[in-house]
Amino acid sequence: MRPILLQGHERSLTQIKFNSDGDLLFTCSKDNVINVWYSHNGERLGTYEGHNGAVWTVDVDPETKYLVTGSADNTLKVWAVATGKCLYTWEFPTAVKRVAFNGSGTQIVCITEQRMGYQCAIRVFDINQEDGTKQSKVPRHMFNPIGSKATVAAFTLQHNTIITGHESGKVALFNVKTGEEIDNNERAHSDVVTDLQMSKDWTYCVTSSKDKAARIHDTKNLMVIKTYNTETPLNSASLAPNRPYVLLGGGQEAMSVTTTSLRQGKFETRFWHKVFEEEVGRVKGHFGPINTIAVHPSGMSYASGGEDGFVRVHHFDESYFKAKPYGDLEIID
Repeated sequence: MRPILLQGHERSLTQIKFNSDGDLLFTCSKDNVINVWYSHNGERLGTYEGHNGAVWTVDVDPETKYLVTGSADNTLKVWAVATGKCLYTWEFPTAVKRVAFNGSGTQIVCITEQRMGYQCAIRVFDINQEDGTKQSKVPRHMFNPIGSKATVAAFTLQHNTIITGHESGKVALFNVKTGEEIDNNERAHSDVVTDLQMSKDWTYCVTSSKDKAARIHDTKNLMVIKTYNTETPLNSASLAPNRPYVLLGGGQEAMSVTTTSLRQGKFETRFWHKVFEEEVGRVKGHFGPINTIAVHPSGMSYASGGEDGFVRVHHFDESYFKAKPYGDLEIID
């Protein structure tokens, strides 16, 4: 697997995202810039400029029409993917840490940071698909999660329900209309939940945590289905469509890395068998912790973004698709 190295950021990556067709890759980092690339050859298509602080989060709607980004400059922006123009900006008292579209691209959920006397808040905005510049200033729903602050969130298949990961390691389901916590798993993780990515059919999700474990949860009842224990703090976890693999990325914190070798730093993308909970492979390359991982929607490649400021896109070779992860058993996905 020869990686394509994307050099378009001066500081560490925070989140990367493929669009639903998989032909574009969106990357954001602490250098205020959002880039878009062709995923098949790594050519940079353009840049979205307008934020004045680290861009923490990015998501793109199913039609690849609008892009939403959240930043440390306390704003949430909607962009036209095709022109790179900023269409609308929401302003908040604190930084926006996470944004995510729903399955139809009609709503976004955003999490704002708990800072300076302000509580962590979760807001849901309606997205005007017809005219991106005419968005509602007021959120459709807003509430403050009680207790531990939320770090990640995503919509589920159930109407008006989102799934959240928290600083305490809790994973919870909220009704966004009432702000009521429908269900929770207080002991899903024992440390901060760093990433949450949905499966292709939205029936389950994978979470990663600083507690060195990744887990698959049922999005209906939060039951933990599978657990993958590693020996390094994890920053991201992603599910490979059409293959039974989970990709995990992380590594020692940057400050404790200077005393360890690359091998000990564990800056590799790890492949785990989704069903058997066994590690099946690793891909090296980054010179610092891996902060974010995304898998191509068709499963033909994956991308990882690191603390080193690089994005590496790996196209899987023939052997990956010919491997028999279940022995001679043929699974129809």
